[in-house]
Amino acid sequence: MTRHFSTAFMAAAFGLGLGALAMDGAPARAEAQFSAMNQAIAEGAAENEAMAAFYRDRDFAPIWTVSEAADRRNALLAALERAGDHGLPTSRYDPAVLRAAFANADSPYERGQAEVLATQMFLSYARDVQTGLTDPEQSVPGVVLPVERRDQLAQLQDFVDGDPHAFIRALAPRHPEYLRLMREKLRLERVLGEGGWGPTVQANRLEPGQGGAAVIALRDRLVRMGYLDRSASATYDASLTEAVMQFQADHGLVADGVAGNDTLVEINTPVEDRLAQILTGMERQRWLNRDRGERHILVNIPQFEAYVIDNNQVTFETRVVVGSTPTDQRTPEFSDVMEHMVINPSWYVPRSIAVNEYFPAMMANPNAAGHLLLTRGGQTVSRAAVDLSQYGSPSAVPFDLRQPPGPGNALGRVKFMFPNRWNIYLHDTPSRSLFDREVRAFSHGCVRVHRPLELAYHLLERQDGANAQSHFDSVLASGQETQVDLAQPIPVHIVYWTAWVSPDGRANYRRDIYGRNAQLWDAMEAAGVEIRAVNS
Repeated sequence: MTRHFSTAFMAAAFGLGLGALAMDGAPARAEAQFSAMNQAIAEGAAENEAMAAFYRDRDFAPIWTVSEAADRRNALLAALERAGDHGLPTSRYDPAVLRAAFANADSPYERGQAEVLATQMFLSYARDVQTGLTDPEQSVPGVVLPVERRDQLAQLQDFVDGDPHAFIRALAPRHPEYLRLMREKLRLERVLGEGGWGPTVQANRLEPGQGGAAVIALRDRLVRMGYLDRSASATYDASLTEAVMQFQADHGLVADGVAGNDTLVEINTPVEDRLAQILTGMERQRWLNRDRGERHILVNIPQFEAYVIDNNQVTFETRVVVGSTPTDQRTPEFSDVMEHMVINPSWYVPRSIAVNEYFPAMMANPNAAGHLLLTRGGQTVSRAAVDLSQYGSPSAVPFDLRQPPGPGNALGRVKFMFPNRWNIYLHDTPSRSLFDREVRAFSHGCVRVHRPLELAYHLLERQDGANAQSHFDSVLASGQETQVDLAQPIPVHIVYWTAWVSPDGRANYRRDIYGRNAQLWDAMEAAGVEIRAVNS
């Protein structure tokens, strides 16, 4: 379809004053110029469906390369200048390249190319800062977290219709976790620019009362880390002990004040490695840049802790046990919705556990695993009437296993259900001693809860009020397997945060127990993310 453009429209399209088109032949020249810009925009935008639709809808009129678009240009360029503050790959949207494209666009066609480049950079930056520059499911095995990418056509339309500075400011996560990580990143970049935390501590173990060069190195390093005021003391005194204890607490270690091997490994970790943890932490926050739920449950795998969060405030917390380190037993990262809990649950043994652990023992000894019932099609089968060895291999056994409710049930007294394809849920456990361990990665993937009854009371309080505990306890005392639906389902986010900053400003770090952080950092480096030092 042939479009006809007015002289005024063509002048606006190029940022030209109407006077520039008043001379003889100006309308024809302007139309030719517009056609050249039109062609450049159409060619460049064709590579992206959203861009192509956006420009088609506006007859290929530019949004960056006209005089009245100064605010948009300035907003975008300012954002790209600060992309490094978000730990993004600045080479992906280098503002110097865009400035040069604007400055050197001497022809209509070149202005069209500059227009397309600006839109491409805008969309790339918007996606990266809003929902992450990596695809979690492709970058890190065990992450099954679909990221909610924003519609690019809608973003372009909203940007053009609104305040450009306000729009771009709102792209990055506004969640307090992200903002605190960003501040810590900027602080550590200054530390790196000043030379880091000084020499490492050359020792395997240091205790209160000791002295010597290693103690002085420990003191100096903790001073530079901010855990200790400057001191001339050369002994492992009370103030140094207190500083070590605070450091241990911030790093998930037993806070005994003794600088053992694990503590010294963490103390000797260089600033660059901590910055990488912060940067991966910011990326994970971008993955979750959405409504997490006014009330939600957060399980942090490497922290071995779970929380109920109401309006960004922690209202309940508990230690947890998570999946052990073999690949097939690691707890996945995902989000789902808790719909109900089961009091006095049966344990339906996962097929993998039955085949790998229980069936081999039962084939060798019919009396093995006597606490488990043999079932088929949901019906109990007499174990005495079946010889499992006749099936040759454990994988050929056509039965399932169930452990009925009771004091020794593997799921304990209650399980919290958010149905998912990995059959992961939160539950009680009779193995209480594991909660005293520093590293609590022992399950087959599910999350064992240290304070399960208190968690149940807390969740039920909204619907049962003051009767929540008594109602729960009466069902528990019956011994009957009972499903209790939640009147308001609760989002559950199982995350893998090895770095975060508490509301009081304390940076916390945890060990990369599954190696996922290292894999994510490799993907981020491959995308162009760099550790930077800032000289203040």
